[in-house]
Amino acid sequence: MALNTETEGRGQWGSSLGFIMAAAGSAVGLGNIWRFPYITGENGGGAFVFVYILCVLLIGIPLLFNELAIGRLTGKNPIGAMKKASNNKFWMIPGIMSVVICFMVLTYYSVIAGWTVGYIITELINIPVDFDVFIETPKYIVPLTFLFMVITILVILGGVSGGIEKASKLLMPVLFILIILIAGRSVTLPGASEGINYYLNPDFSKINGGVILAALGQAFFSMSVGWGLMVTYGSYLPKSSNLVTSGLWIGALDSFVALLGGLMIFPAVFALGLKPDEGPSLVFKILPQVFDQIPGGSIIGASFFLLLMVAALTSTISMLEVPVGYLIDEKKISRKKAAWGVGITAMVVSIPAILSSIEESVFSKVTMKIGSIQKTGWFDIMDWTFGTLSVTVLCLLFALFSGWGFKSSKLVDEIALGAPTFKKKILFGISPGQVWIFFIRFVCPLVIGLVLLNLFGVFGEPEAGG
Repeated sequence: MALNTETEGRGQWGSSLGFIMAAAGSAVGLGNIWRFPYITGENGGGAFVFVYILCVLLIGIPLLFNELAIGRLTGKNPIGAMKKASNNKFWMIPGIMSVVICFMVLTYYSVIAGWTVGYIITELINIPVDFDVFIETPKYIVPLTFLFMVITILVILGGVSGGIEKASKLLMPVLFILIILIAGRSVTLPGASEGINYYLNPDFSKINGGVILAALGQAFFSMSVGWGLMVTYGSYLPKSSNLVTSGLWIGALDSFVALLGGLMIFPAVFALGLKPDEGPSLVFKILPQVFDQIPGGSIIGASFFLLLMVAALTSTISMLEVPVGYLIDEKKISRKKAAWGVGITAMVVSIPAILSSIEESVFSKVTMKIGSIQKTGWFDIMDWTFGTLSVTVLCLLFALFSGWGFKSSKLVDEIALGAPTFKKKILFGISPGQVWIFFIRFVCPLVIGLVLLNLFGVFGEPEAGG
């Protein structure tokens, strides 16, 4: 079966830099700046950081190569890619899951993004806001969420090179500048050294099975593997592009932002005598208190939440592009109709997530129970089902497809098109491509299986959602 990239009418990245910025932007999201610090705080600081970096290198990068190769080889969205690559209808499942996951996560992720817009405003006008009261006020959250979705739609309307790539080339440098400036201010606060030591000085005695599994889970979420996002983005790549260097750059930039996220937060938290393991409330409840107590706090606070908003936007762009790409490829719908259709539908479906923060709402009381897992509230149910469980299952399915359901050597050939050394025998007569196949066939499925078992509490307390 001949597989080739069909970019006419779909769009194509204008440059390798544009693709790397867009793909890194997809990977860099609230998971790096919001989730990474509190997961680090809950799992022993520097010890978790050390394990996380290993997980990115050994698991995240191979899975990233896998999705990019599938996308570029087929030149299709995840559903089209699975249909084109295999006659076995079973492998349509991961393709369909990709589109559904991206859409469903977009519906509640955009709500958190809306919070960041609100906090930019409150920090600028220097009016303290109670987080619990704020998220329980639909007259604020609904328009903020819808505004954010409209911005996302407008970027997607510009197409691959004219919209996503241009926006990413602007947004990613802004994100890097903001995160470096805020981290610089945080580490210079009096008493910040204790936070720096906690964050960067590993206590290896704290590394246990729970820490390793938490790090693996975080590597999946922060690297944007298991979503089909990178299949879609890979499908817009020309054959001449180097998937190896691009993948390594994406992993490096993603980890760089996650690590700097901790340097923004922990020194400031320790400097003011607050607890580093406050959980998800750390960003929205604790940090505004930090900003209130330092010189120029309102400007720093507004800059921080602008940073969060930019990180969220680079991710929602990729989430929206997956279902839009599907409609363009498979249903021959114009980009304009697909972007507005999917975007407006996502706005409507986001309303239950918004209302789930209101204590009296039916959406705050809905409960899901699977074995020892119990989630209450629409938002938490969606996050665990789609943002955690489904992503992990999809990682497993993509690895099994490439390792066992498809001729792995074809993917090695695809990766080697722009990186010939991938097929060259470098050490002990073994090529990087052969090592990659070993990881995709054996290491990745085993590790992902352990993460899945951990999600269901097999090794103790179930791992929290992303």
